[in-house]
This record gives sequence, structure tokens and C-alpha cells, in this order.
Amino acid sequence: MNIGFCGLGRMGAPMVRRLLQAGHQVSVWNRSPEPARQLAAEGARFCDTPQALGETCSWVALCLFDAAAVESVVFGPHGLARAASLAVLIDHSSIAPDRTRAFAERLRLANGAVWLDAPVSGGTGGAAAGTLAIMTGGPADVCAQVAPLLQAYAQRVTHMGPVGAGQVAKLCNQTIVATTIAAIAEAVALARDAGVDAARLPQALAGGWADSTLLQMFVPRMTQAAPAPQASLDTMLKDLDTVAALAQAQGTPVPVAAAAVQAYRLASRQGRGPADTSQLIRLYDATGDCA
Repeated sequence: MNIGFCGLGRMGAPMVRRLLQAGHQVSVWNRSPEPARQLAAEGARFCDTPQALGETCSWVALCLFDAAAVESVVFGPHGLARAASLAVLIDHSSIAPDRTRAFAERLRLANGAVWLDAPVSGGTGGAAAGTLAIMTGGPADVCAQVAPLLQAYAQRVTHMGPVGAGQVAKLCNQTIVATTIAAIAEAVALARDAGVDAARLPQALAGGWADSTLLQMFVPRMTQAAPAPQASLDTMLKDLDTVAALAQAQGTPVPVAAAAVQAYRLASRQGRGPADTSQLIRLYDATGDCA
């Protein structure tokens, strides 16, 4: 396949490398050109603008931070919507479902292209290993067409329904992940303050009801030296704010997520926003050190 890819950050770059390793031809664009030039040195094709990229690829994937970035890349002065050859846009970004639906209609009117929302879960490790989970929204037949391509970096692609449904599924994912990480941080702090070695919790709780992938992954990340970020506290805060907006719009009570978001907001306010989500544990440091 000849695929375009916009957004080459922590997630996008390893996803492109998986596509290249699978033998696909990949054209790349990034707001800061250096990551795109690096991938060009690895076999990708460098493009100066999203529009130029869209003119060479009928399928284009996005992996951007928020809705504002998506709108700029797609509908800006040199955006993808100006590329007549664009047929399918696959948005791996995590944005609000209502914005997704609005963007999809706007793109359809601009050039007739189909919008698929396809947010991912699994972090940078999953992107590099090709084990991401992707939840898609859009026409079922188009989702089926692109699924073999997405399997270059995903172990599971699940069609959730019409446009926007993938984003709703991702918000459900983030609700579970964010609140669980917050609970794990509390448990680690509780053990630590009681004089118990919190690093032994994964072993002690393995196989019990408290066991989970997140427990096994995050207790070591909380009890050892701060790791390189896989997903940042600010990214999780952004998604929790989107959860809150959706819940308010449809009248869904989310008391657990509403409590958890305050921990992430406090961590961001204290300057920890760019750090890995595991560093939520730093809220419980007696010194209050923000390093």
C-alpha cells in the first residue's frame, strides 16, 4: 500500500516504522520537519505540506495531539482537504466525538473523502511492538478495507459503529485507565507510608481480583526511577476533560472519573504535565518536589 501519515510524535513515529517494516510505501509530514526527515532517511517519502502528502496518497492517517491540531492539518491553508486524490482519512488522534462527526461532514463536503476515527490504546510500547488496540468508527465496509493495513501496528481492530463511535470507545478506555492508575498510585502511597515495600505489590496481588496489566506495569514505574514518558499526564488530563464534556452533554454520571481528574489537574498545575502518567505518584511525595 501507499499510505500517508501526518503526526510523528511518540506514537506516530513507531507506527510509521511498523508500516515501513511491513513493506508499505509511506509518505510523511510533521509540523516540525526533523522527525519527518529522520523517517525519510529510513525509507519514507518526505512531504512539505499535508496537501502535498494527500496528493500522493489516497489513504492518509493522522496521529495528532488534539482537535485543534487535527483541524489545522486537515482544513488549514495547505491541508489535506485540498488534496483531490484523498479518499480515506484515518484519524488515530483522541478527540471529542462531536468534533469528529463535524470534521467528517466537513471533509465529505470538501472533497468527498471518508473519515474514519480510529483512536489507539497501548502506548508507545504497543506502537513499537505492533500490539495496539484500535477502535474504529465509520462505514463498516471502509473500516474492513483499512483493517489489514492497520494490522502493521495493531493486534486488534474493532469496528464500533458510525463516525464518532471509535472516539467514544477510546473515552471509555481512558476512563478505565486513568482512574485505575490513580487508584494504583493511592495504593502504592498507602503501602509506602505504612512501611511496606510497595514494589512487591504486583507479586503479592498477582492472580487476585486486584491484578491487572496496569498493576503489573505501573507499580514498577512508580517505585523505580522515573521512566521516559509513554503517555503524559497532560495527555491523560486532556482525555479526561473530554470524558467530562461528553458525560455532561448526555447526562451520564461519572463520579469516579470526576474525582480522578482532579489528581491529574493538580499534577499538571505543579509542573508534572509532560511526565509519564506513572508520575502521578509524585503527588504523594512528602517533600512536594516537582522535579
